[in-house]
Amino acid sequence: MNKTIDRLKLVFLGLFAVGVVAIWAYQILWVWPAKRCDRQQAWWDPATRTCATPLYIPDLTGRPAGMSREEWSKKQAAKKLREDAYGPGVTPPAVEVPAAKETPAPTAKTGEKK
Repeated sequence: MNKTIDRLKLVFLGLFAVGVVAIWAYQILWVWPAKRCDRQQAWWDPATRTCATPLYIPDLTGRPAGMSREEWSKKQAAKKLREDAYGPGVTPPAVEVPAAKETPAPTAKTGEKK
């Protein structure tokens, strides 16, 4: 056979081998870890190839589930003000609110023009 054909045969065989190795490397290093991460129901970051566990925000913040950040912040601020005023762990004294005096509602007389 011609030397050129033998050389081209080897070049294409080499390119084929490099392509197969590249495809297997991609499968082993990127695709399989991503699928494994998905099966574990975790978060896959392809940029860093990291499988991360989702974190439940109430576990981190200590606020009850279903409570908004605004509600929780207001509750914590009120607690802090109470502790600053009365000391930690002290229940503030009950405040009696005077009852409002009942005033009779005006009644409309029939036949009067406004």
